[in-house]
Amino acid sequence: MSQTLSQDLRSRLLKAVDDGASCRSAAVRFGVAVSTAIRWVRAWRDQGRATPLPKGGDLRSQRIAAYGGVILAAVEAEVDITLAELADLLRREHGVWFAPSTIWRFLDRHDMSFKKNRARQRAAAAGRCRTAAGLVRRAA
Repeated sequence: MSQTLSQDLRSRLLKAVDDGASCRSAAVRFGVAVSTAIRWVRAWRDQGRATPLPKGGDLRSQRIAAYGGVILAAVEAEVDITLAELADLLRREHGVWFAPSTIWRFLDRHDMSFKKNRARQRAAAAGRCRTAAGLVRRAA
């Protein structure tokens, strides 16, 4: 991702164009791409904006946040519900498609996670049983 150019450079380029220079000549003079100069001048003329737009950030989480109540209610109703089941529930009842990873990110933002416990562990391999804790073997 490219680095944001300085506000001083942007202001000087806009002033040069206001003073009569073309976007192309101003771009060459200040060492920026012609397309950049054109975008800056267009934003200045159309919106009156001489500052850059914010970079990065989340642009799509509001889509799933609209169904946050449904997701949280489903998790409360059935604690062991899977991400795929949540995605299917949203598709069936609300007609929206979300990937399980999107639902996981929503739950993670709400500090919800499922932690495994001993009751849900896989069975041990045959012949690898451990002795009971606290059992003492004595010589016969």
